[in-house]
Amino acid sequence: MKKVIGIGNALTDILINLQSDKILETFGLPKGSMSLVDAALQLKISESTADLPRTLSLGGSAGNTIRAMAKLGAQTGFIGKVGWDKTGDFFEKALENLGVEPVIFRGKNHSGRCVSLVSTDGERTMATYLGAALEMTSGELKPEIFQDYDCLYIEGYLVQDHDLIRSAAALAKRCGLKVAIDLASFNIVEENLDFLRGLVEEYVDILFANEQEAAAFTGEQDPLAAVEVISRVCELTVVKIGIRGAYIKYNGEVIHVGILSAAKRVDTTGAGDFYAAGFLAGMCEGLSLRQCGTIGAIIAGKVIEVVGTTFSEEVWEEVYRLITRVKSEKYLF
Repeated sequence: MKKVIGIGNALTDILINLQSDKILETFGLPKGSMSLVDAALQLKISESTADLPRTLSLGGSAGNTIRAMAKLGAQTGFIGKVGWDKTGDFFEKALENLGVEPVIFRGKNHSGRCVSLVSTDGERTMATYLGAALEMTSGELKPEIFQDYDCLYIEGYLVQDHDLIRSAAALAKRCGLKVAIDLASFNIVEENLDFLRGLVEEYVDILFANEQEAAAFTGEQDPLAAVEVISRVCELTVVKIGIRGAYIKYNGEVIHVGILSAAKRVDTTGAGDFYAAGFLAGMCEGLSLRQCGTIGAIIAGKVIEVVGTTFSEEVWEEVYRLITRVKSEKYLF
């Protein structure tokens, strides 16, 4: 495949560095989870953390992946919905500036926001107000959107609208695209298990999950066993296993790829999104699965060393240098 278009919740991230996890207990937010909240609750969380350092950046799971792919030289597009506000204008313009083809609809509500609470160990817990992103409907998707693309990448967080996610996958398949999905969060999988299993079995070709998500999806606590279960219904399976790397299964063969050992965990926001970006960008260049997994590990390792998902140009230059070595097969995990 050469071109990938993503679909997901168009969000702006507000990253807040916590001094303790007490705020998570106060608002009943499971550590490491993503919870959908209304505007009032999100405001309360923001007010309760007003004295803590925070950072703003473009967000959304699929948006992170697609933007990172564009920085890696891949041809990409993004489908999402924002409000008629400055945040929405900023979101669309930022995509254009990165070379991402924007397919941006406008809704009645304000643009969505994700408050990402970053614990002292780098784990992030998200409280998301979807706003206008929640207004995107299957009726807005047309076949011409998918023209010239080879793969549709779906974020698991979009599963709040079963009709939308199923319609997007079905339309993409009818248009001849591969369908890839990232399961997004263990609690999302648990709450939508039957739907996700049916979606994967019917439409999905490429699946990304971390160890917790794979266990929730399959009922198997051993990641290798989970890979085996998923691979029965999915052409390409990638299960990330934290500091041990990832298992990749394709065509009956399982590959283990390690991680960037030098990574210093500061904030895990976007780690899975960036792994998928590196992996898919490698696929777009026709690289081997081990090379794709290594590139995914490199870029995921870099994103957990910063707060948020924005790299300096110096970091990107380091990423490009490492990827050049991967392409020459002198640097594989």
